[in-house]
Amino acid sequence: MPFGLTPDTAFFVPLQQHQDVLAVLQTALAAGEGFIKITGEVGSGKTLLCRKLLQQADADWQLAYLPDPCLTPLELRWALALELGLKHSANIDAAQLLQLLQRQLLLLAAQGKKTIVLIDEAQALPDDTLEALRLLTNLETQQQKLLQVVLFGQPELNKKLASYRFRQLRQRITFSSELALMSRVQVAAYLQQRLAQAGANQMLFSGAALRSLSRYSRGIPRLVNILAHKALLLAFGEGKATAGYQHVRLAALDTEDVQPKPRSWLWYAACLLLPGIAGYAVAANSSWLQRLAAL
Repeated sequence: MPFGLTPDTAFFVPLQQHQDVLAVLQTALAAGEGFIKITGEVGSGKTLLCRKLLQQADADWQLAYLPDPCLTPLELRWALALELGLKHSANIDAAQLLQLLQRQLLLLAAQGKKTIVLIDEAQALPDDTLEALRLLTNLETQQQKLLQVVLFGQPELNKKLASYRFRQLRQRITFSSELALMSRVQVAAYLQQRLAQAGANQMLFSGAALRSLSRYSRGIPRLVNILAHKALLLAFGEGKATAGYQHVRLAALDTEDVQPKPRSWLWYAACLLLPGIAGYAVAANSSWLQRLAAL
């Protein structure tokens, strides 16, 4: 299915804003220091970018991916330890775990590896856990940091980091980028490429449907996927070869976070008055032609 909700890298569309964020990530990770922050609206494609980064990892990267940020400081350390190849043991206390983590990070650095932690939905990190993460980045050799952190989060992450408590962490954010939403032209290109990837050899949406998809989705990829999928199902149910404006509108009416604006009373008034106005114009034009012929 071309418009599934699962972030599938096989359907990754290299839009300009996605390419820009990936370029920032590549540059920042090559620098080898500090925190990197990527923010974007809900459904804008942050998780897909995170998975794309995992897929394109350089040979000298040791990546640790933490998709669930709702962890205590101790749970965070254990999650990182397990990602780096250590085994869980109930006999290890917090101080011993920190020593084991530092030893493992030193070992990876000696092997020429860069250890990078990717945290998705970072706006949900508890305050104490975020502070524990900052303290982990204090681990270093004389030449380099032993740990880099990439935070993928919603705009709420910026509000969290703006508090006085996190002023030290803010100063360690060496690179940051915001993922922009899609324009109308990009929505059309996005739909076309995903359809082609799924095997379609033609555009399955009318021009009016494309404009409606862009308007109702507000350029959010997740909403584009939901609306496109439902519109195609509706068109298929009617035996149509393409989805039109009405299919998209019905899909929008059936989708949360998408609220098509009802027609205003002016629109209905125009619908009622236009036939009369048109008839009057035709009659007036016919009378004028008759007078002209009489001359």
